[in-house]
Amino acid sequence: MRILGIDPGLQTTGFGVIDVDGQRLSYVASGTIRTTTLNLGDLPGRLKMIFDGICEVSQRYQPDMASVEIVFVNVNPQSTLLLGQARGCALTALVSQNLPVAEYTALQMKKAVVGHGRAAKNQIQEMVRRLLQLPGLPGTDAADALGLAITHAHAGLAMARVAEASPLQRRQHAMYKAGRSY
Repeated sequence: MRILGIDPGLQTTGFGVIDVDGQRLSYVASGTIRTTTLNLGDLPGRLKMIFDGICEVSQRYQPDMASVEIVFVNVNPQSTLLLGQARGCALTALVSQNLPVAEYTALQMKKAVVGHGRAAKNQIQEMVRRLLQLPGLPGTDAADALGLAITHAHAGLAMARVAEASPLQRRQHAMYKAGRSY
């Protein structure tokens, strides 16, 4: 199974692709989609660049599923709205490629990869490097995206089994709060 992880951002969107064979994880690719070449005020252009970049990554690596980070409210409401638009753009790109999409909070990803939800960026980078046996540290955005793919590799099967045993109705979008479902 091939999983594409996406860490959405308006200036930098990270992506990471891994292969999963049982418990074995293999690195395929990772990188970033940067929109910093466009003017800050060109929101439609930036969103198009993210959309096109994710579609290109999906077509190149042919993942079976995707995993995206759930965005929470930041201190600045305007930044939160812009980040939400970048996330929506990423989700739309993945769905346009007919990929099933799983969503995880940053807390859930950090717990799955590092072991605690308050892990620092450098701890995520190091654990991703170790888990995928990389020769060096990936960039922070790529490491987060790879962490999301690893999270889905570890948690996705268990979550699917729970859903089969007890189908839950989704009450609302982004149904996670502080890393717990409600």
